[in-house]
Amino acid sequence: MTAILKRASFLWEQSAGERRDVLLSLAALIAICLLAIAISPTAFDGSRIFLELGNLTDILRQVSVIGIISLAMTFVILTGGIDLSVGSILALSTSVVALVLTRWNPGYAQPVEIAAAMLAALAVSTAAGAFQGAVIAVFEVQPFVVTLAGMIGFRGLAKWISNNANIDIGFGRDIASTFAAIFRGKGVIIGCYIGLALIFGLLLSWTVFGRHVRATGDNERASRYAGLPIRRVKVLVYALSGLLSGVAGILYAAENHQGNPNSGIAYELDAIAAVVIGGTRLSGGKGTIVGTIVGTLMIGVLTNMLRLNNVDSNVEMMVKAVIIILAVAVQRQGRIAQ
Repeated sequence: MTAILKRASFLWEQSAGERRDVLLSLAALIAICLLAIAISPTAFDGSRIFLELGNLTDILRQVSVIGIISLAMTFVILTGGIDLSVGSILALSTSVVALVLTRWNPGYAQPVEIAAAMLAALAVSTAAGAFQGAVIAVFEVQPFVVTLAGMIGFRGLAKWISNNANIDIGFGRDIASTFAAIFRGKGVIIGCYIGLALIFGLLLSWTVFGRHVRATGDNERASRYAGLPIRRVKVLVYALSGLLSGVAGILYAAENHQGNPNSGIAYELDAIAAVVIGGTRLSGGKGTIVGTIVGTLMIGVLTNMLRLNNVDSNVEMMVKAVIIILAVAVQRQGRIAQ
């Protein structure tokens, strides 16, 4: 029982530096929330729109897709890597799931065909991630180069299988429409994010694999000399990144009623931003899932605050850029202080 209680918190098991980074991010999130409340437009009854339950759940729904991708991106960055292909793999996943749902008619029961379409999308996206991980691990090519090529190649594959066109999912009673009706709801999307966050938090904090991920990013050479399976860790980490990009693509397809080969553009930047703002160091080895969740929420609240006040989208991007730079600067000052 004592061991279980000690494992109950992902945050306080981390090193002092990681706790500090997470607490700084949490303090920044609270500050942004207070600012959002202060400048929030008011409804007819005088209540603040930001605090309305519908708006708060909208924030959670809007950050969930990026949040899911960010969970796996945390593992990638912890190994000292980067994955620029997640947006393209998301697009590939949306195209595969929509293509199978609308073009494949074997006559099975609807749940079977929906499950088959989702499994096909997840299999393709996981294979895409694992392939990149294998190239990085076996041939020792820089992750930036490999995943940049993946970003281009997987986007091209998505456009090729979809004939460079959106694959529409209707609103009727067919299989594709049923799929969209089930997986586009707020509860399902937010629930998937929360469930995966718990799973990946446990994976990082409770398992040998999680310790190997940290060790790889902290000192790869020493980890290799210690006999850790560095290649296997890298392949698995990028496979997980592909898998969660596939999950995000399925939810995206359901929410938008289409498989879109042009979807997910710049999602990799939002995911990396969430991870970095949450305290994970780009050099690898240090970071938490809790911090990534906080970073994701920070971006979501900031975006919602600006849009409620009709701030230009270009200004929104500039504000995000400043936040990222400040987050990295704070981390650097923290490392110097230590």
